[in-house]
Amino acid sequence: MHGLFVTGTDTGVGKTRVATALAHALTRRDVRVHARKPVESGVDARVGPTDALALREAAGAHEAIDVVCSLTLRAALSPERAAALENVALPLQRLVDAARRDVSADDFALVEGAGGFYSPIADGALNADLATALGLPVLIVAADRLGALNHVLLTIDAVQKRGLDIAAIVLNRTSRDVDVAMDNAGALRRRLAIPVIEFPHGGEAGRDAWSSEADVLASLLDDLQARAA
Repeated sequence: MHGLFVTGTDTGVGKTRVATALAHALTRRDVRVHARKPVESGVDARVGPTDALALREAAGAHEAIDVVCSLTLRAALSPERAAALENVALPLQRLVDAARRDVSADDFALVEGAGGFYSPIADGALNADLATALGLPVLIVAADRLGALNHVLLTIDAVQKRGLDIAAIVLNRTSRDVDVAMDNAGALRRRLAIPVIEFPHGGEAGRDAWSSEADVLASLLDDLQARAA
């Protein structure tokens, strides 16, 4: 199985926005993408798992939603805590199996975690443990704001300590009001040999946004396809 594990420096940094754009861009290149959000918390049963639904659509909607997301939980908390509140056993292996379900060796698995790299995702397990079990290269998403350098560098250190490759850093502009003098991207590029991608601010969602963002991800897509060749 090849692909990417999408993690964040924190919750709410735009992992799903980046992952959906990436899934759509890969699909446009005729790559068969298996989008996976093994567990999603904070789910309203009347609406469904919004992150997983967006990932499914971006990947071409060729799989059932319960394959994309095998477990939904009500409380908007870490999956470990939300599962405990519902008396649901959540062993790490359940999420590993869900991420690998129906994915062949030639297909691309795009797995989105929950929260940051060290956030609890299963009983006694972190996102880091899921990423390690899957062994996929890691895409780190960070909000492009003051403090991002510290969060990104800490996350890089954590990922590298697990022996995992880092595909790229994505700085996601979550607000229009960003001080350009801050230059987080430049600061990271001066310190790292890892690709740094600047993701523009975008208020809209859906296919139009995914298509417009594809060019931003072109270099990452080229690298991913070269690895798979």
